[in-house]
Amino acid sequence: MTPTLPLRDGRSIPRLGFGLWEVPRRETARVVVDALELGYRLVDGAAIYGNEREMGEGVRAAGLPRDDLFVTTKVWNDRQADARRAVGESLDRLGLDRLDLVLIHWPAPWRGTFVKAWRDLRALRDEGAVSSIGVSNFDAAQIDCLAAETGETPALNQVELHPRLQQRALRQAHEARGIVTQHWTPLGQGRSFADVQPIARRLGRTPAQVILRWHLEIGGSVIPRSTNRDRLAENAALWDFALAPEDHALIAALDRGERCGPDPATVG
Repeated sequence: MTPTLPLRDGRSIPRLGFGLWEVPRRETARVVVDALELGYRLVDGAAIYGNEREMGEGVRAAGLPRDDLFVTTKVWNDRQADARRAVGESLDRLGLDRLDLVLIHWPAPWRGTFVKAWRDLRALRDEGAVSSIGVSNFDAAQIDCLAAETGETPALNQVELHPRLQQRALRQAHEARGIVTQHWTPLGQGRSFADVQPIARRLGRTPAQVILRWHLEIGGSVIPRSTNRDRLAENAALWDFALAPEDHALIAALDRGERCGPDPATVG
């Protein structure tokens, strides 16, 4: 069983999952089946990825009990004003009657609609269509705005996080508010592989495994991505080794505030 983290709403989320961003539609169902056969239980998708239908096909083809899976999707920016309908459309494409987690994908604050979207997600959660609700790419002030306007703090914030963008201040803000940090682009496009190679060599692991283990040890939920079954298996083989304090010190020194993806302040 994949270890889990508690969410502030009383539910829990797997510490390790896999993402479907930029996975071609023709490969999506196969990737989902491969990952679930290899022991993953968290499937992270989004409406904007364009592969929800195939994601649902893979979930059904794997044949696992629905309660054993954790399925996430996200509401895109131009659907914040009608998030209820957007989530309904995602459910239809996925062929599911319930989602484990729905996130507001980006804050896009100039639209002025993320609080409206949050109210819609709360209503869907209360009606049973969604189990947990959260956000993605929000900063602490935007999270506090949601809490002030609605009385509810997100269960999770999914953000870009890797050795060159360690988001320490935001992680501390999450911890103070009881929010789980989930990490996208966790391998940072391989930019730190050479830096952690000495650790990998000593442990008999790959640089990717070292970095993913670091993510787990700093306390988050992590969602690497691959279309290759062998790489999916490698990324899941993280539970039988640990990093030393000096390994953490080396990785801590790699932080540059360097993004691979867009700055949330620019996405709309």
